[in-house]
Amino acid sequence: MQTITTDGMEQAYCFIHQKWRVYEHSSMDWQKDDIEYAIAQYAGSMGKPLYQALACGKPDFLTDHATFAADMRHALARLERMMHGGA
Repeated sequence: MQTITTDGMEQAYCFIHQKWRVYEHSSMDWQKDDIEYAIAQYAGSMGKPLYQALACGKPDFLTDHATFAADMRHALARLERMMHGGA
């Protein structure tokens, strides 16, 4: 059974945070598309318990173009709370 580790949370936070900082300031559609693809691939390889904790039941979390920016903000906020002992 997989568990959510501190290392897993920190790795996810670092990767998502780095990509988010570029994404939120980019005016290039191709760059945003590349970031969406990279994050979707990362989400697919993320441990299931961590992904489920971040997704809060949303089946297309971090993979839906229409909600991608909101999902990224949610993931970062949730990871920050989790790393600081919050739920």
